[in-house]
Amino acid sequence: MAESSGAERKEQQKPKGPGVLKVMQSILAGAFGVQSDRRRREDFSGHSPWPYIIAGVLFTASFVVGLIVIVNLVLAGQ
Repeated sequence: MAESSGAERKEQQKPKGPGVLKVMQSILAGAFGVQSDRRRREDFSGHSPWPYIIAGVLFTASFVVGLIVIVNLVLAGQ
């Protein structure tokens, strides 16, 4: 019984943040405009916004760089 109460105390002391997969799903859904209002509220209800902000900036930067590379490859092939 002592083990379970110790585990419960650890869970209560440290709130668990969103996982990497959940953050990526939210970023992709938001980027394509299909994020539901329920999911958006769930994402920002009790967690820090920093994982979402960092992932969003990284996604946007890689998307723009990817587009630039594709356009340069297409134009170089002509």
